[in-house]
Amino acid sequence: MPADILLTVLATAVIQSVFGVGVLLFGTPLLLLLGYDFINALSVLLPISIAINCLQIIKHYQFIDRCFYKKVLIYSIPLVIGFLFFVSTAKVNIGLLVGGFLILVALKSFFPAIEQRMQEMVKFEKTYLAAMGIIHGLTNLGGSLLTAIVHAKGYDKNTTRVTVAICYATFAVFQLITLIFIGSQFELSYSDNMGFLQLGVIVFLLTEELLYSEIDNKKYTQLFAAFLLVSGILLIIK
Repeated sequence: MPADILLTVLATAVIQSVFGVGVLLFGTPLLLLLGYDFINALSVLLPISIAINCLQIIKHYQFIDRCFYKKVLIYSIPLVIGFLFFVSTAKVNIGLLVGGFLILVALKSFFPAIEQRMQEMVKFEKTYLAAMGIIHGLTNLGGSLLTAIVHAKGYDKNTTRVTVAICYATFAVFQLITLIFIGSQFELSYSDNMGFLQLGVIVFLLTEELLYSEIDNKKYTQLFAAFLLVSGILLIIK
C-alpha cells in the first residue's frame, strides 16, 4: 500500500467527512503532483468519495434539498460524463478562475455587495450547474463550485453537508461508470483499493463522532466559509 496515497486519503477523508467534498477536490491534484496519472488517481479516490458520501446521506437523507439535486441530475451529470471522455487530451487549467470565485463566495458574509452579487448569480442556476458539470468532467474541481452554490443558499449544517454529499456522490458514481465503460486500465491492485476504501470509512466514523457532532450551525457556517477561502487560495497557487 503506497504511503503517499495513504497519507493523501487520510487528510482528504477528514475534510470530506466534515464538508461533503474533499477526497476528489484535494486528492486529485495531490496525486497528480505525486506522479500518478489522472485515471489512476480517479480509480483510487472515486470509491472512497462515494463511500463517505453514502454514509452522510444515510444519516441525514431527510435534509436533502431534492429540488436542487434534480437540477444537478439534469444540467450537470450529462456534461460530467461527456467531458470525462475528453479528459485524457484536454489540457485546461481553470484553477485560477475557480479559486478566485471561491474566495469571493467565502467573503460574502462580510461584504454586503458580494452577497448581493452572489444572489444575482444564483438566478442563473441552470447555466452555473452546466458549467459545474463541464469543469468536474475535465478537472475534478466541480466540488468547489458545488460547495459554493450550496453555501450561498444559507442552509443549516446538516442540509448543507447532505445536499453536497448526494450531488458529489452522484458525480463520482457516473465518473466511475464512465471509466469502466471506456475500458480504462487501473494500475493499483484490488486489495490496495479496498484498503484505502476501508481507511476512508474509518476516518469518516471517527470524524463524525469526534468533530462534526460537536460543531453547531453558526460555527459550521464559519468553518465552511473558511474552507471555501482556503480552497480558493490553494487552487490559485496550484
